[in-house]
Amino acid sequence: MDLPIPNRTEAGRELATALATGSDGPPPLVLALPRGGVPVAAPIAERLDAPLDLMVVRKLGFPGHEEFAMGAIASGGVRIMNDAMLQRQPVSQQAVDRVAQSELAELERRERTYRGDRPAPDLAGRSVILVDDGLATGATMRAAIRACREQGAASVFVAVPVGPVDTVARLKEEADDLVCLATPEPFAAIGEWYRTFDQTSDEEVRELLEKAWQREAEHRSR
Repeated sequence: MDLPIPNRTEAGRELATALATGSDGPPPLVLALPRGGVPVAAPIAERLDAPLDLMVVRKLGFPGHEEFAMGAIASGGVRIMNDAMLQRQPVSQQAVDRVAQSELAELERRERTYRGDRPAPDLAGRSVILVDDGLATGATMRAAIRACREQGAASVFVAVPVGPVDTVARLKEEADDLVCLATPEPFAAIGEWYRTFDQTSDEEVRELLEKAWQREAEHRSR
């Protein structure tokens, strides 16, 4: 993929083309990591004629340096920690729990805001594609993969437009397969590889989900 990436939607179209090549069998369940993963995932779900839903994950940032991940939590009570980072920069269990409690409140808010009364999808026996707008440390994607495994997914694939080589290599060992369109080096932040990387709003997330769910309902009624 040519860099910089124009925007998240175009990144999703490029990923959809890559994922559609050679695909067969029943469509997978496409799970976006909100917020930024949703506009990437929407074109993928449409191209694959697959249902779209969410895997809500929250990074656990170091106290005072929240941009650096010491771990992550995901829907279903999953928590993973970055042991290597915590060995270099120890944090008390009390401090970890305070951050986790705050992020859990935001995770639950997002689930209510985006889904409303719609139940979370049943992953048991399903093939799942996890989508985000990029990888950095990979902490949130690792939590998402583990959450899918714990909920009984038959297979877990990861699709992202961009990420650092070392993170992509580590996640390939945890997912059943991984598609990453670009692995530029040196890699400092996801946003530097996009031409437009505005924050995705709650309203945009809801609109994209509602459009996908309407398409799914029409498909079932045929």
